[in-house]
Amino acid sequence: MSTTRLALVMHEPLGAAFQECARHVLGRTPDLQVFDVVPDASPAGETERILNWVRQGHPDEPILMLCDLYGATPFNIAAQALRQGLEEGYVIHLLTGTNACMVLKALTDQQENPDSLSERVRQGALRGIVNADPPPDC
Repeated sequence: MSTTRLALVMHEPLGAAFQECARHVLGRTPDLQVFDVVPDASPAGETERILNWVRQGHPDEPILMLCDLYGATPFNIAAQALRQGLEEGYVIHLLTGTNACMVLKALTDQQENPDSLSERVRQGALRGIVNADPPPDC
């Protein structure tokens, strides 16, 4: 079974911050690629940068890209890279709304079934959202 390659495509400096958080929590350098998109970045240039990374792997190696905000520039860049990568025969999944739970889940499940990884990561994000308010005094 192939290991899923992971990439964070986010507004700068969020991807690097998630990477550093994962390094802190896991106690090791996480196996992921960060594409932090600066405000004046060229979308075409950033898309090509992601595709160059995609093409470094074998088409049978699945890829999971995580973005911060649906519809924002980093998402649009990742979506374009996704479309082009799929046309070239790569297996790529894209999730948005990334939080720390998602990044950690992706990294800890990276070696498991790549076909269901994106759904497990999505579910991990939902399980990490907890209303931790104390109950009101009665």
